[in-house]
This record gives sequence, structure tokens and C-alpha cells, in this order.
Amino acid sequence: MPKFTVERQHRTFTDSHGVVVHYYVWAPGKPKGVVQIAHGVGEHALRYELLAQALVEAGYAVYADDHRGHGQTGVEFWKGDLTQIGRLGPGGLRATQQNLLELTVLAKAEHPDLPFVMLGHSWGSLMVQNLLNQGDHPWSAVVLTGTALRTPTDMNGGDLNARHRHLGDTGAEWLSRDPAVARAFVDDPLTTDAKILKLFGLADGLRLFGRPKRVQPAVPLLIMVGDDDPLGGEKSAKKLADAYLRGGGLTDVELVVYPGARHEVFNETNQAEVRADLIAWIDDRLFG
Repeated sequence: MPKFTVERQHRTFTDSHGVVVHYYVWAPGKPKGVVQIAHGVGEHALRYELLAQALVEAGYAVYADDHRGHGQTGVEFWKGDLTQIGRLGPGGLRATQQNLLELTVLAKAEHPDLPFVMLGHSWGSLMVQNLLNQGDHPWSAVVLTGTALRTPTDMNGGDLNARHRHLGDTGAEWLSRDPAVARAFVDDPLTTDAKILKLFGLADGLRLFGRPKRVQPAVPLLIMVGDDDPLGGEKSAKKLADAYLRGGGLTDVELVVYPGARHEVFNETNQAEVRADLIAWIDDRLFG
């Protein structure tokens, strides 16, 4: 387990729709780089505390927002009505993606000379893929975890817990082999079931589909998945990596597949290994 080396800072910014976006900062005294984390659907940024602390210990400042409708952003917008958690509000998915770029701008303003890594998990990784397709992105390297090639045949849009349902009664067994992860998820008042069409609506749900386009500027890309991840798993991740090499025009794409791991590789039974692999890759690509 990483040492808790710094206290996180809780900040906000207000976007063009008037939505107050809550975000968190973990930073060492003299960071060597910046990592921004984009969380998945139905969860929030503070579920990445252990990862953030490990990155700080490795010398990186970390920024992570609670996306539209999620975490404290959702609590404030929906005036404390937790039944609305996960619903994005005005501007929907496009505004949520824009918020990611706005947070990048804020972080870069504080660390203008440092290399910058965008890490997207699950829904966060799908939004990062969308932003890469828009061109002229602001990042030095990109990491996609719990991700998939965004086609109807390669990304599971159905019951993500179906093949793991027999393992427990929480409905969240698909997240990790560690039963405590599923229990903590359902006991957390700021999490909700990851049913995108119900939360986002059809139009925004469809906006999450697509294939990689040419990435400009080209960046190193790391993809990390478990081979028992029901969102896409190894087969889909291999297709995604190939798509970034071909259609995306990237030359540095690394795929890491963890045998037996499920969707949340940073909450898996081998999470220390996953964190170490991530930090080693970032160090190598930014400073190797």
C-alpha cells in the first residue's frame, strides 16, 4: 500500500453552463510531471486516492474531477438528491468532456513547464478517446484503463455483472476479484449502477461509440485491462491498440493485460503491481 504523503486539496471551478465542478489535487513539493485522472460512470474521483498517493510518492502532481452528475459535483448540482447521481445535467456528455479539458488548462496553468499525462478509466477512457479524435489535444502521454474499442460488437452495453453474478449478491462483482471492492462500492452513497443509457439518455450514449482517428499530436499510449473485464477485456483491447497503430497513426502503443483481473485494475488483488507498472511506464515515456 502506498504511503499517504500529502493531503488532498478540494477545489471547484464553474463551467460555461454554470455547473460547479468539484476537483481534487494531490501534489508533492516539487513535482516532475502531472497526471490527470478521469473516473468511470457511477463513481467519483476519491475512489482513486490510493493511486493518487502512489503517483505523488513517485513525484507527480495529480488532478481529478468529479464529473458532471457524479461525486460532489453531482451532489451540489442536484441539491443533495442522491437519486439523481450519474445524470449529467445541462450540456450532457459534450460538456462533461469539455470539463476534462478545462481541468487540464487549470493544471497546466499551475505547472506550465511540466509534462502532462491524461489517464482515463472506463467511461473516462471513452471520453478521452473522443477528445483524442477531436485533434490538437494538450497531453504528453495518454493511459486508458478498463477500456474497449468503442463499437457495439466490441464494447458490452448490457449487464456488466452477468457472468460474475454467481460470485456474490452486490451486483458489483464485475469490478474486482476482491469482494471488499464490490461491497464498498454499493455501500458508498455517491456511487450508482453503471447503466449509461438510463443515466445519459440515448443521444449521449451513442456519442460514446466511435473508432480512433489520427491522433494529433502523436503521443505514447498505454492500455491496461484485465482479461476478465466484461466491458471489453483482452480481445477488445487488442483491437483498440491495433486501431491506434493503424487509424490513429501512433507508433508507441503498449497493451498490458492482467490475467484474471476484472474491470477496475487499480482496485484489483494485484493493484500494487498495476500501480508500479503504470508509474514505470510514465517515467520511461516522459523521462527515459
